[in-house]
Amino acid sequence: MRFEKSIAAAFAMSEEVWARHANPWSVWTRYATFPMLILSIWSRVWFGWWALIPIFLTLVWLWLNPRGFEKPSSTDNWASKAVLGRRNPRSTFDDCTHRRSEVLIHALRAAPQPSVVAHAWRQLQQMAEGHRHTERNEQ
Repeated sequence: MRFEKSIAAAFAMSEEVWARHANPWSVWTRYATFPMLILSIWSRVWFGWWALIPIFLTLVWLWLNPRGFEKPSSTDNWASKAVLGRRNPRSTFDDCTHRRSEVLIHALRAAPQPSVVAHAWRQLQQMAEGHRHTERNEQ
C-alpha cells in the first residue's frame, strides 16, 4: 500500500477536495479521462517523445478534476456514494482491519494475472506463427 499512499500524497486530497470530488460531474468526467490517458500513452507509437505532452495534460486534468467542481447538493447517487465510500474506509480502518483488508485487496488484484499471462503467451505464439509463415513464403 506504500505506492497507493504516495499517489494519494501526490493528489493532496483534503476533506474539502474529497467533498468536491463527490460531485457526480467530477466522477463522470474523471472516468471519461481514462480513455484519453490510454490513448495518450498509446500515442507514443505515433508521436515518440512528443506523446509526453498529452500524457502530462491528462495527468494535470486528473489532478485538477476533483478541485474543479462544487460540492454536490445531494450525495444520494451512485457516483457520490462511490467516492465517499472509497474515502471513508481509508480514514477509519484500524491497523488490524487494514492489514486484513490489504491481504484481500492484493489477492483480488492478483486474481486476473494468470489470464493476462495466458493472453500474452497466446499473442506471442500467434506472432511467432506469423513470422514462421512469412519465412516459409520467402523461401
